[in-house]
Amino acid sequence: MKSRLLIGGALIALASGNLKAQDLKASAVPAVVKEALAKKYPEATKVSWEKEKGNYEANWGGKSGEDNSVQFTPTGTFIEIVKAIPITDLPKNVAPYVSAHYKGAKIKEAGKVTNAAGKTMYEAEIKGKDLIFDENGNFIKKD
Repeated sequence: MKSRLLIGGALIALASGNLKAQDLKASAVPAVVKEALAKKYPEATKVSWEKEKGNYEANWGGKSGEDNSVQFTPTGTFIEIVKAIPITDLPKNVAPYVSAHYKGAKIKEAGKVTNAAGKTMYEAEIKGKDLIFDENGNFIKKD
């Protein structure tokens, strides 16, 4: 019985671990993904890689090394880029939304998101979660 519980717990831990971003060595990233990054963002240097929700994420720039974060599918198709921005650059509706729906929470980081279709959105990180807003600051979803 104990061994079944341990095995079950291990499987749950593995499954939940796959939902979170996993750091990768560049050698584990498909060549087509690295080529897509180099073609679209030739200025990307000192890139760190993660795998998240089955896609590949490249991070580079700034003091943290994560001022730019771009996602590609395993076949090298561009999904989106998130560029770090000052919290004060978020649309004016974001802060009141956070205050009203997340009492006492502070926005830790902010980003400007541009997807493959060219649509602009904004991301505000609070309590380890990303809140996504449209370009006017209207809430879209929690990611």
